[in-house]
Amino acid sequence: MRQELLSLPKTLAEDVARNLVMIARLLDEDPETAYGHAKVALRLASRVGAVREAAGFAAYATGRYQEALAEFRAARRMTGTHELWPIMADCERGMGRPERALEMAGAPEVQRLDKAGQVEMRLVAAGARRDMGQAEAAVVTLQSPELGSSAVHPWTARLRYAYADALLDVGREAEARDWFAKALEADHDGTTDASDRLARLDGIEFTDALDEEAEEEMEFQGEDEGPEFQDGDVDEDSVPAAFGGEEYYDEDDEEYEESEDGESDGAGEPVKKDVAEPDVDATDD
Repeated sequence: MRQELLSLPKTLAEDVARNLVMIARLLDEDPETAYGHAKVALRLASRVGAVREAAGFAAYATGRYQEALAEFRAARRMTGTHELWPIMADCERGMGRPERALEMAGAPEVQRLDKAGQVEMRLVAAGARRDMGQAEAAVVTLQSPELGSSAVHPWTARLRYAYADALLDVGREAEARDWFAKALEADHDGTTDASDRLARLDGIEFTDALDEEAEEEMEFQGEDEGPEFQDGDVDEDSVPAAFGGEEYYDEDDEEYEESEDGESDGAGEPVKKDVAEPDVDATDD
């Protein structure tokens, strides 16, 4: 990216670089903000391939698949890279065109991908099969030498997880459990929820301790809300006052007119207060 930005004036290159850095930092935790930075970078340097690629990833992360595909195509034309082929195919899936994704999986461009790219393409193809209701075909698509390898690569956990999920989809639960366990072994960075899926298959349920404490606190507070009433103790009109709260009046209601002292009986009449006369001795100075 730095090499590509050298084609820009220094000040402009620095501004574009800052936005590209923010896209990378926010893409996972706040994709919408990352997308905003991508739009700024595009306005500043739309003729730079790295900018178009970054904008594509930001659009993809926010579900704007048509826009993402357009940006990836532009980046591919500018740079001549084939690395974006799998994610372009996944954009086709996101746009509801799994058949097109399968066509791309069989294109000559796939042979030019490195091992990681080919695994990604296999994952996309299996997803497209499942989109089309071809669950068994998805299982077969994921069966490969990379799946059976004991070596752990950055994509190993995701490949094993996808295979376990596909097995579960066709009712092969015991095998799915084994592969979720294998995915968990390879998932050193926590990129999947294999541990949760494995626990659910084993019948283990987790309770959020924070939610439980909040619920107990609400129950505790509810004990002091006021006395309980049996049917017939109070009429409906006096319920708000009966629970110790002031009755609510809409100030815009024509029937409600506030008195000069700010109090009303609810029917437009001021509340009259009984004020005791002071007990003053006539002989008091």
